[in-house]
Amino acid sequence: MSRPAAVATLLVEDARVRASRFDFAPGAGTGWHVHGCDDVVMARAECRMRIAEPGGGVRGVTVPAGSAYSRKAGVAQDVINAGAAPVACVEVELKEL
Repeated sequence: MSRPAAVATLLVEDARVRASRFDFAPGAGTGWHVHGCDDVVMARAECRMRIAEPGGGVRGVTVPAGSAYSRKAGVAQDVINAGAAPVACVEVELKEL
């Protein structure tokens, strides 16, 4: 079953960082991906997400509006909007120099 894709918009990129906004319609997801850099994600509004992980695990996560979390490089996942409303977040990837 196919689902809509989250829309990524590049905000800024230089030698040190890449910042992107991700817009998720209800049910939209990123698709499977592996993070190549450490990063910080900031929620613009409350995000009710479903995280699919390698091995078939799925967990629910609610990220409160205005909050942020960090993640290490190497994380593999598919992130899906589990809520009934569109959501957006900003991801800042920290490139190694």
